[in-house]
Amino acid sequence: MATKNEDVKNEDIRRLVRERYGARARGVIELNVIQQPSSGDSGCCGPADLERALRIYSEGQINNLPAEAVAASAGCGNPTALAGLRPGERVLDLGSGGGIDCFLAAQQVGPEGYVTGLDMTQDMLDLARRNQASLGVTNVEFIQGEIERIPLPDASVDVVISNCVVCLSPDKDAVFQETYRVLAPGGRIHLSDMMALTSEGPARTDAEAWASCIAGAENQEVYLERLRKAGFENVETTEEQIRFDGEGVPMNVASVKVVARKPA
Repeated sequence: MATKNEDVKNEDIRRLVRERYGARARGVIELNVIQQPSSGDSGCCGPADLERALRIYSEGQINNLPAEAVAASAGCGNPTALAGLRPGERVLDLGSGGGIDCFLAAQQVGPEGYVTGLDMTQDMLDLARRNQASLGVTNVEFIQGEIERIPLPDASVDVVISNCVVCLSPDKDAVFQETYRVLAPGGRIHLSDMMALTSEGPARTDAEAWASCIAGAENQEVYLERLRKAGFENVETTEEQIRFDGEGVPMNVASVKVVARKPA
């Protein structure tokens, strides 16, 4: 059980993350442009730009998506690319942001499938719904909530995806326990997330680094053990070969693809 001090620290982290991504969403809506990359911007969750999106997604994937969905993307991977989503599946996206991964998933599961995007930031939800309206997509829903307390019934989804979001949580055990709960038996997760390259952890652990997907990046074995502890099996990772620096200094973190399954 968390102590009072830990609860305060965790809430401070959530507030900082909420403020950072709320500001990102408002900026995208107000400017309605894709910002050009700055010379020192190579971190996971810096200003969104087309160049970064094209490192992660193919042109074919993003060509027909709203510019605002691409501009809001803060991901470090492409969880739908290898998820093997099938028509009719129910998908949950943890930390759905502007909706880019939800819209890609919706194409794969088809009209008989359904995608739920979960985000704790109202501004991001407003942006995602705006993007949904422009696309006319009807098999996607965006709801508000925290990934440590998912507001969905038990065994209500078949696949959980997430893109550079679990690393932002100060309570990853709760995230994986909740993910396990909402998955149907035999369900699976496909996460793109940040992990520390060595047991020493990230090079930066300050508050700003938390909101930039750096400080919350855990060593791979610690991360995977949390999944096993929650009940997942067949836990596997594949390094996505995207390592992140800040102002020319290695951050000792990289994006990693995580796959696991809930026992049938």
